[in-house]
Order: sequence, then structure tokens, then C-alpha cells
Amino acid sequence: MRKIRDILTIGFALFAMFFGAGNLLLPPYIGLQIGDHIWVTIFAFGISGILLPFTGVLAVTNSGENFNDLGHRVNKKLAAILGTVIMVCIGPLIAIPRTAATTFEVGILPSFPQSSSIWASVIFFIVVWCFSIVPSKVVDLVGNILTPFLLIILSVLIVKGIIDPVSTSTEQGITAVQSFTLGFTEGYQTLDVLASVIFAGIIISAAKAKGYKSINDKNKVVIASGVLAAACLLFIYGGLIYLGATSGVTDNSLTRSELLLLISRSIFGDNGTLAISISIALACLTTAIALTSAVGTFFSELTNGRLGYKFLVTVSCLISGILAVIGVDDIIRFAYPPLAFVYPIVITLVLYIVVFGRWIKSKEPYIAAISASTIIAVLNLLKILGFLGDSQLLILNKIPLFKYDLGWVMPSLLFFILALFFRRKNDMQHVK
Repeated sequence: MRKIRDILTIGFALFAMFFGAGNLLLPPYIGLQIGDHIWVTIFAFGISGILLPFTGVLAVTNSGENFNDLGHRVNKKLAAILGTVIMVCIGPLIAIPRTAATTFEVGILPSFPQSSSIWASVIFFIVVWCFSIVPSKVVDLVGNILTPFLLIILSVLIVKGIIDPVSTSTEQGITAVQSFTLGFTEGYQTLDVLASVIFAGIIISAAKAKGYKSINDKNKVVIASGVLAAACLLFIYGGLIYLGATSGVTDNSLTRSELLLLISRSIFGDNGTLAISISIALACLTTAIALTSAVGTFFSELTNGRLGYKFLVTVSCLISGILAVIGVDDIIRFAYPPLAFVYPIVITLVLYIVVFGRWIKSKEPYIAAISASTIIAVLNLLKILGFLGDSQLLILNKIPLFKYDLGWVMPSLLFFILALFFRRKNDMQHVK
């Protein structure tokens, strides 16, 4: 019974850590654009927004106790560099400011139209700072108190919207393949694959603190908690995509925040604004607390304690508070290029360690796969930023899946196989 209770606490905490600002705003907006391709889009978003983050937790669990243990499977310097890039993206540069901006735009502004984004940001990060300053309390606070309220509100919204939909899905003029691509690449904006390799360390520490010391017991609790979190995410994501597709909205110029508010009012009436405001506040607060705690822990360990945890938490809150006033849509637009670059690299690291890590211990194949993904990610970044001409794009589109922003898949696998082949060939020559 105690083990089940611990799995529920840790699983709900992991769900809440993942489920933040983007996770609530993105699915309805995706649903608005995909017409009647609902299931294929849910499947695609589920891969990049749920399955891959869960794989990230597995990768860390199978490698040790934190991201450094995962990165060291490939290269120590890579672990430090990639870890820093990840923490900046999911920390004060993109994800944490987005939580505060979303809370203001969706949770506060509709009810208090004269309120100031600056003061809202100040108050939000004072609360985040107070809860993050003692890292050992983060998991229990989030898992036992905040998450159940969030799940209840969103579940009622989704179930009511499914039973009595506002409208029916309509053809939007895009194909099933385009819907899949949209769902998969929009999953990048959740930042959850990046966050998973960091959150895994927090969850593993929580499991150990609850008495699961052996590797076997610790892994069982962490994996069971991950499955619970993934199931909750699938229900919420799928439901929100469905609500967006059946919202009856024809104005694609609506912002993500405006669309979510419109849907909640259509389903809940005048109480919709209050319901979604509470949901936003809980979702964003839990994620901001977890991310701020992760930033403080990571950089404190990276600098061997030269930068203290409390100092780093304070700096993260200050930077995030300043950037939060930019606004949600501008943060999301700014975020896509750096995420499109770093995501393929992290996905390659996570997937290949999980799939091949038990049998292939040499580092060279993993380095080769990550190198291939990095090259393609750079080329894709240049495409996104508009630095490539039509003739160059024509050549690059010959790379399988490149035009769908998935060009890293085949080259990374090819480089992995080639590096493995040459590694084993060299080993055989040395034996002779």
C-alpha cells in the first residue's frame, strides 16, 4: 500500500512537472489546424510529447541517477555542454518565463483586464522562489497537493467537451501526413524531452528519499511513476486536441491563450474563465517550481558548489521574471529555432542509449549518431532562419524526411551503424 501511495505521489509530481504552459496551450491550437485528422495528430503529438520524454526518464534510470550519468555514457564534455544548453532552454530563457506569461494572459488578464504584467511576474516568481528554495519538498508538494486539483479541473473540462462537443471537426485542407508532422514538431514546444533527462534526476532522488535504495526497487518505482504520468498526459493531450478540433472556431488568427479561453467558456459558460484560470495557475506554478529547482541543482553541481543552489534559484527567478513580460506567443516564436536545433540531438542521445545501451557499450557509435543529428540540426536551423535558397533546399530535401523537419532520423542511424561496424572491425584486427 505504501509503495502504491509513493508511486501515485511521484507519478503525479512528474506529470505536473511536464504539464506546464505550453502543454496546456499547444494541443487546442494544434486541434484547430488539423481538421478531421484527430487521431493521427494525437498519435504524433504523443510520440514527441509523451513517449520520447518517458524514454528520456528510462535513459537516465538505466544510466545512473542524473543527466550527467547519461551524458557520460557518451562523453563527459558533451554532457556538460549539452546539459547547459538544455537547462538554459528549459530554464530562464524559454520555459520558465513562458509559465509566468501564460499565467498572466490566461489566468489573470481575462478577469482583471487592467492588471500589470510586470507586477504579475513579480508576484509569480516570489511564489516560485519560496517553494523552490527547499528542493527536498518539491516532489511531495507538487504530487500530493497541486496536481490532483489540476487533473480534476482538466478532466471535467475534457469529459464535458467530449460528451457534448461545441461543434464537429471540419476539413482544414491539410493531409494526414502534414497533420502528423504538425503534431510531432509541435511536441518540441512542450520542451518535455529536454526536461525529462533533468526531471529524471529529481524523481530518482525522491524515490531514494522514500526508502527505495536498491537499483531494482528504485527503477521499479521510477518506471511505474513514469507510466502513470504518461497515461495522464495522453488523456489530457488527446482531450485538448479533440476540443480544439471540435471548437467550431474558424478564426485562425486567435492567439493560443484566446483559443483556450474561448473553448473553456463554450463548455463551462461564465465559469469557464475561472476554471481555466485555476488550471493555468496550477500547471504553470508546478512546472516553474520544478524547473527552477532543476536549474539550481544542475548548475550548482556543474560548478562543484562554487555557485550555491539558493543563489542560482534567485538568479533564475530574476531573469525569468524579466523575460516573462514579452508575452506567450512571442516567447513561443522565439523558442522554435533553438528547440528545432537541440531537440534532434537530445532525442538521438536518449533513443540510442535506451534501445542499444544494454548491448553496445562503446562510445564511438553514439558519438557518430549524435554528430549526424547535429549536422542535420544545423542545416534545419539554417532553413528555419531563411538562410538557404531554393536550390539548396532542393538538394537537402533529398535527405529522407528533411522537408518534414525529421531529416536527422536516417543519417543518425546510418552513422551509428557505420561507426559500430568500423569499431568491431578494429576490435577483430586487434584480436588477430
